[in-house]
Amino acid sequence: MRLSRRLILKSAGALPLLAGGLPLLGLQARAQTAPAAVPPILFVHGNGDHAALWITTLWRMESNGVPRERMLAISFTDPLARTDDKVQQPNRSSTEDQRRELGEAVKELQRRTGAARIALVGNSRGGYSIRNYIRNGGGADVSHAVLCGVPNHGIYDWDDGINNEFNGRGPFLRGLNEGDSEATPGTAFLTLRSDGNDKYAQPDGRFVGKPGMPTGVTSDGPALKGATNLVLGALDHREVAFHPRAFREIYKFIAGVEPSRIEIAPEAEVRLSGLVTGTPGGVVTNRPVSGATVEIYRVSPETGERTGGPIHASQTGADGRWGPAQVEATWFLEIELTSAGSPTTHFYRSPFPRSSEIVHLRSARPLGPADAGAGAVVLMSRPRGYFGLPRDVVLIDGKEPRDVKSGVPTDSVTTLRLSASEAGRPVVALFNQERIVARAWPASENRIAVAELTY
Repeated sequence: MRLSRRLILKSAGALPLLAGGLPLLGLQARAQTAPAAVPPILFVHGNGDHAALWITTLWRMESNGVPRERMLAISFTDPLARTDDKVQQPNRSSTEDQRRELGEAVKELQRRTGAARIALVGNSRGGYSIRNYIRNGGGADVSHAVLCGVPNHGIYDWDDGINNEFNGRGPFLRGLNEGDSEATPGTAFLTLRSDGNDKYAQPDGRFVGKPGMPTGVTSDGPALKGATNLVLGALDHREVAFHPRAFREIYKFIAGVEPSRIEIAPEAEVRLSGLVTGTPGGVVTNRPVSGATVEIYRVSPETGERTGGPIHASQTGADGRWGPAQVEATWFLEIELTSAGSPTTHFYRSPFPRSSEIVHLRSARPLGPADAGAGAVVLMSRPRGYFGLPRDVVLIDGKEPRDVKSGVPTDSVTTLRLSASEAGRPVVALFNQERIVARAWPASENRIAVAELTY
């Protein structure tokens, strides 16, 4: 795969923070001027994820005057880790694969900007590749490293699975953590972590499939000797990277000053594009899917119904890219993805008030035995965080979902199944201040609806 398929210049576009899923009000906000000393920034996603998880962070950076051409977000080809780092597995990556791809991305951003040193910001597994790259030859290229929710001492510390990269007792993390300082000299390190709400920094093994077994890890696991270590309160594993509170600390650490704004400044013209990826062999990847059809419709914010024909239609080529599509900053959207061998997926999204080149699309999982007899299936998805009960207001079709566990937030998707007589009706997905109305498409037509939250 060519580098251009893996590296996607970040975008813009989403609602001001407090607007949630509501229409924008007022005139276009003016982006602030960033401090001249802000280096180019490369954003690195976590295990099984993709570049688009950084979209709101990128929008907030832009809203503080950081030029979009000085930021980059990587989509690793195979984002899922091997179960054994030393044993090859189809469509999964080793720590060395990640280090190599990140190194290519660093060089690409340096080439584009002419900068000798850049800043790296990573979530979860993305922090492993950052630390591995800096420690093993790339330190001269990196001025700042921000590690958000990174399990720097593992998600468990056991003799079992010794070559799993998430094992704090294994050779990979032992190699990164040896020495008086766990932060490589010459690069400024910041870690951001949760105060007990990160599912991968828990003393009990229930979140890694072994309830009742001590993990040997605590909520302090993401902290590093030699780094600036901050606790952000009761945020979850992803929110410590993508929450507005995390953005403030990321920006302040790299820029050296407080951000001028936290909310996202809307743009007058909004253009959207992105990548369609697939799941070869049932494994999530960021490998492009060709021949997929993407159609975009403007929909009613109250009913989810289309207000006319498609405002955009395109088919992906070998690079998996779709778009660009021109939309208005106040439009609620339905994005219909049709791909061979997968359910037709209808994504319902809040308005995009800024442009974006990383609107990632991946077909929903196939209808399975659990969906037998359902007339319609509607998913509510939160890519940039988990549903925390009772911390958050989480309602789908007017009820708290039964498949979301209370306590430490662990679930980012909830599923609603409706009878055949209810197919076609609107379904309201409400998460705190973001509200999306989806339509329940007939499962008999191999269709699934997804209310995908932005915040």
